[in-house]
Amino acid sequence: MQTADISALNTLVLSASFLLSLLFGALVQRTHFCTMGAVSDVVNMGDWTRMRQWGLAIGVAMAGFALLAYAGLIDPAKTLHGGKRWLWLSAIVGGLLFGFGMVLSSGCGSKTLVRVGSGNLKSLVVLLVMGMTGFATMKGITAVWRVATVDQVGVDFAVTANLPHLAATALGLTPSLAALLLGLGLGAALIVWALRGQQFMQGENLLAGLGVGGLIVAMWWVSGSLGHVAEHPDTLEEVFLATNSGRSEAMSFVAPVAYALDWLMFYSDKSKVLTLGIVSVFGVIAGSAIMALWTRSFRWEGFGGTEDVANHLVGAVLMGVGGVTAMGCTIGQGLTGLSTLGLNSLVAFVAILAGSVAGFKYQMWRLERMT
Repeated sequence: MQTADISALNTLVLSASFLLSLLFGALVQRTHFCTMGAVSDVVNMGDWTRMRQWGLAIGVAMAGFALLAYAGLIDPAKTLHGGKRWLWLSAIVGGLLFGFGMVLSSGCGSKTLVRVGSGNLKSLVVLLVMGMTGFATMKGITAVWRVATVDQVGVDFAVTANLPHLAATALGLTPSLAALLLGLGLGAALIVWALRGQQFMQGENLLAGLGVGGLIVAMWWVSGSLGHVAEHPDTLEEVFLATNSGRSEAMSFVAPVAYALDWLMFYSDKSKVLTLGIVSVFGVIAGSAIMALWTRSFRWEGFGGTEDVANHLVGAVLMGVGGVTAMGCTIGQGLTGLSTLGLNSLVAFVAILAGSVAGFKYQMWRLERMT
């Protein structure tokens, strides 16, 4: 493979990533797929419909990732979630911060992008603040605090810190077979649970779950297979094209927002190049805008008052700091990460759910104080 071929392949990876994220934005805007909304429905109304949408999506993503890995199309150890260190404290603290923050901000990272595309100016402010604080937590002042505190606590494994390797050791299976069995088994269980819900078998619910889960799998293939080059002609090293981490990635929407802002602010710097994560941010906004305009649901929306501004600003900061500390958001850890069955992802998503429940309890307490 020549350098010109690498350039063409890089463009193909970016184009495919933009298209998939555009479809993601349109789909989420149309079906109202939202993890925070799912938690809100359960806590406030006892309605599990949108939580079953998420269950269906992660079930499809788990099964799809397991099949890709078993077929040799992607290497779980070379993904962003394939590290050997279990940073359980970072996952807990970051997840709690992110979950609480997304309630104050009226949505997680992906929902913020979708709302920006449909005309929500509050979400635009959240997007900018989340991106800035996310970047600070990767490379700035809060990064120093993160590395000096929660990142110091963890468990080092000889192999990838995920459930398949634990199961393989306990049952005497090969890691690849354990990954296949667990991915298909847990994925099937979630799919069955989702489909057994009363009145769940409706077009919008099925479209949300199957569509979002399928797009996560497709993005894994684009990054981990299509964009994989065993030996780059210039460096003679293995690379995953168009990634910020140098490993295969799929959808996530905190660090990529930070990278997108960095790319925009330093556009003339030739070292700042487009990546899968950056084009995904633009793709989700574009997809949401197209769907909102097509369905005539595009509406300009601003803040309702001083407290509304304060809540969204605080929530955006918590999401930026928490999302990077937890190594992902509701999509980055709750779908993309969970599809790999990584231990960090499992802990982070549980913490995000707990943080969001605490956020809703706080909001109800505030309303009671005001009445």
